[in-house]
Amino acid sequence: MYKRANRVSLVDQVISQMEKLIENGHWPVGHKIPPEMLLMEEFDVSRNTLREAVQALVHAGLLESKQGSGTVVRSTSVFEAAMQRQIEKTSLIETLEVRLALEKEAAQLAAKRRSEEDIARLRAYIDKCRDAAERRKLEDFIAADIKFHQAIFQAAKNSLLEDLYEHMTKPLYSSIKDLMAMDPQFCFEEEIHDELFRAICDQDVEAAVNEVNEYIAQFKKRLT
Repeated sequence: MYKRANRVSLVDQVISQMEKLIENGHWPVGHKIPPEMLLMEEFDVSRNTLREAVQALVHAGLLESKQGSGTVVRSTSVFEAAMQRQIEKTSLIETLEVRLALEKEAAQLAAKRRSEEDIARLRAYIDKCRDAAERRKLEDFIAADIKFHQAIFQAAKNSLLEDLYEHMTKPLYSSIKDLMAMDPQFCFEEEIHDELFRAICDQDVEAAVNEVNEYIAQFKKRLT
């Protein structure tokens, strides 16, 4: 009836330690992990054990082996890597539908729970969006826009909702950039969420939800 409990294997121990180094930013995304010999010494394991652990993390999506440039960190968590793969498989319409569900909930919670500190943070990112719009810098605009949305999730005061959106940030960046690049007449000024910011400041839940519905609907319209 009962099975003997197995000790955690050396490979699993190395995987766990490497995951922690990635998650806490010791090994940042985009950077190469240390050389194989150094890691073998640090973890006190054989080459085969280390390579098996690295391969497992490559398969999970946290690491990526690049020909001629070694192994680099691709993602900060298994969940984020899984989200990245899933979003890459789905259509932009499906991505927008997920954004609508998450951002609508965050907007109404933020309108109810925001603090003065949250308002200051949101205003700072709105200003950055406006500055990027004036300079016609698409990548700067998207980066500031995503920071603005992250600040809304922070203002919502729901850690699980915030973490979920955080893990979607990189995949969302790609999808938003694709959407904006589709429109040769893209108008930066129309994409600055002044009304959503005002609704959250005024704690107007209905207006906040309506604003999210409106800008997601406009994105969908571009696709069709």
